[in-house]
Amino acid sequence: MPINRETVSPVALRRGRDLVDPELFDRLVAFCADEYGVERCVADRVMDQAIAFVYVLGSRKAYDMAPSRRVDPGWHTFMLHTQEYADWYHEQFGFFAHHAPKSKLRTRDLMVSVTDRIKAAGFDVDARLWGTAAECNQPACCGDGPCC
Repeated sequence: MPINRETVSPVALRRGRDLVDPELFDRLVAFCADEYGVERCVADRVMDQAIAFVYVLGSRKAYDMAPSRRVDPGWHTFMLHTQEYADWYHEQFGFFAHHAPKSKLRTRDLMVSVTDRIKAAGFDVDARLWGTAAECNQPACCGDGPCC
């Protein structure tokens, strides 16, 4: 039987921002914007992606993952709010995930792998923040370059 496309509604993708209290999300965005010198609209996107990232990291105990250079400040921002970060992690997973820097491992292939995992968990992925946007061309953009 053919599917009637008019009656099929698209599945809404999850957002990292929805995993925390809206007041906390706003505080994190404001801190990220101020601390890292980015516009608030960019900090909003960064925090959304960082929270989705840490959720996938914790839910899958995927310690081989690393955030992009543009998303990493969001993870740092969340972690600097230590009580909220620790409480959130314990509520979600029953343990605390420490930050183990892997900045030397950031490659386009790794970022594609990480974003694939985030997508597989049902989250919306902002490819521009991960260096995986279609318009990126190496060597000008190696996955974390300013062009992405």
